Amino acid sequence: MKNLILVIFALTIVCYCCRFRNKAETIDGTSKGFDKRNIDSSQNPCLDFDGFANGNWKKANPLPATESRWGAFEILDRENKVKLRQLVDSITEISKAKPGTETQQIADFYRSFVDTGTIEQLGLKPLNTYLQAIDQIASLSDWVRETGTLQNIGVPTFVTYSIEADAKNNKMQILYLRQGGLSLLDESFYHTNVHKNVILHDQFVKHVNLMWKSADFKPLTPGETIYNLEQQVAKLQLSGLKLRDQLKTYNKIRTSEIIRKNPQVDWNLFLKTQDIYTPTVVAENLAYIKNLTLLLERTPLSTLKLYTRWQLLSHFAPYLSKRYQVPHFAFFGTVMAGKKAQKSRVENAIEETEKALGIPLGKLFVAKYFRKQNKEKIREMIENVRSVYHQRINALTWMSNKTKVAAQNKLKAMTFKIGYPEKWQSYSSLKISPSQLLVNVISTAHFQHKERIAKIDKPVDRNEWHSTPQTVDAFYDQYTNSACFPAGILQPPFYNDHADDAINYGAIIAVIGHEVTHAFDDRGSKFDASGNLNNWWQAEDRRNFESLATRYINYFNQIEGQPGLYINGQLTISENIADLGGLTLAYYALKKNYKDKKTPAPIDGFTWQQRFFLGWAQMWHSNISDEALRNELQTNPHVPFRFRINGPLAQLKEFEQAWGCSKRRTGSIVIW
Repeated sequence: MKNLILVIFALTIVCYCCRFRNKAETIDGTSKGFDKRNIDSSQNPCLDFDGFANGNWKKANPLPATESRWGAFEILDRENKVKLRQLVDSITEISKAKPGTETQQIADFYRSFVDTGTIEQLGLKPLNTYLQAIDQIASLSDWVRETGTLQNIGVPTFVTYSIEADAKNNKMQILYLRQGGLSLLDESFYHTNVHKNVILHDQFVKHVNLMWKSADFKPLTPGETIYNLEQQVAKLQLSGLKLRDQLKTYNKIRTSEIIRKNPQVDWNLFLKTQDIYTPTVVAENLAYIKNLTLLLERTPLSTLKLYTRWQLLSHFAPYLSKRYQVPHFAFFGTVMAGKKAQKSRVENAIEETEKALGIPLGKLFVAKYFRKQNKEKIREMIENVRSVYHQRINALTWMSNKTKVAAQNKLKAMTFKIGYPEKWQSYSSLKISPSQLLVNVISTAHFQHKERIAKIDKPVDRNEWHSTPQTVDAFYDQYTNSACFPAGILQPPFYNDHADDAINYGAIIAVIGHEVTHAFDDRGSKFDASGNLNNWWQAEDRRNFESLATRYINYFNQIEGQPGLYINGQLTISENIADLGGLTLAYYALKKNYKDKKTPAPIDGFTWQQRFFLGWAQMWHSNISDEALRNELQTNPHVPFRFRINGPLAQLKEFEQAWGCSKRRTGSIVIW
């Protein structure tokens, strides 16, 4: 019966995704990459291109109950999960695998997640050691030690860390100390002058108290106390907007100086407990560390213990019995994200196995599902985009020749990672058992922590991947001046072997152009060709660039994303510049591709120019919950997908010419 249920689940998901795939690839029996049935011809493409290009798709693809957003990214990710499921199935059929092998690790992690009988039987027992340690905290130093211990296994606290290339010496990796530890994820959600945040406060307090009651913890109603502490910390943290200023958040300082200047809290103990020993760190916000230190000193120890107990319970709730997992989803899944139902245990098992063992699964994924010849095709596309970018830099009227030379050098120096890593990370030291889910989750967190801290003060590996190959996304790394295009996104509707060039250029080539443009957006442009934080601009050129960026910020500031809530143009400017640049580069790369060729005939009545923009719109089509939309508008450096489609198009004369929109434009902003 169990196997039958799993087969039915897989077939259901495959059929759902195939319905999307067939529609995306087939038009009147011919595979051309765009289904004209998605178009709502009652909409004016000049006023709302998303509504025109995707209107019927949105009607036919309502938001699934398990999702907060549903579109091309999510559908392709789900298809990839089905493929991973098939791989995991083939592995779990092996009765015995050699201990320590990736096959054994994958199979046993998955088995431990679907073993709900053992999970229900154990209840909170797997956390007892940590709960007892929190109970025994008798001083602020004890609390500091315990929070450091818990951060080793992924439990959040108010100071977190990352290990990245030193922004001013990118050959070496350095420890960055960052703000963190907020249950509501962002300081903006603690502003109680906003009515929706007042409601959120009440829901959060109620949720904490419910979880406390389920665990039979004392006191019974700690929610208000925990919220008040987090709100005080939130007031000390920088907003997402202020964190974007890399010059102000790059504060390189000796570790001993942080310890000396903040003696009220034993920050040395905090680091040592995590096996972190380094003479120098970069502090994201020195004032935050100082003010947090003073706040912790005056906060009752009982409150700090409540907070830490809460973070432990909340962090591991998804891996505990239903009495904790269900209310955890009800708050973070439904209240915060707008999801109406949980995914099946099998779906969650695949996601969590991928989260723990994404690279070993990725190795299997690319071996079976990624064609090596696609790697060379993408590389050719990249060079086409790079060639067009060189031409556009030379043609800029607002930039001097001296800055152009530096920009050309940076563009020439950019490197690319395509499909999958050349060298695979080893997981041989990770211990995974078949029936101990929480032990496996904790072991994985320990493994990942050790892997991270081992890089402190070591040379940067410029070939290292920071995502799995099956990830449906693409990335630019400013520290290494490199872009990454995983195999996961090099599939329809982003890259489609059967689509005509116009659709592919509007999709995957625009993605490539987007990532390349990140090297020259308002943040990436502060890093030189080698990836160091260094000004390579002439002063007048920089002012010209910032003037154009400010105009684009103001343009997006006027767009209402939700009733009463507008896009934050400054928060989203990097991504908006990259979208505009990516579209522009892709369009002219396509035009270059058609040079000396016969002009392509229209397909389904659409010219190649129009199909280029249909490819762009198809890539971003989606439906989204109100809650998720609000979260994106408040905290996401990307604008919601509808505005990624429509936003840059209003700036492109190429779009107006393609669709006959000459009367609607009031002047365009051309940055790159």
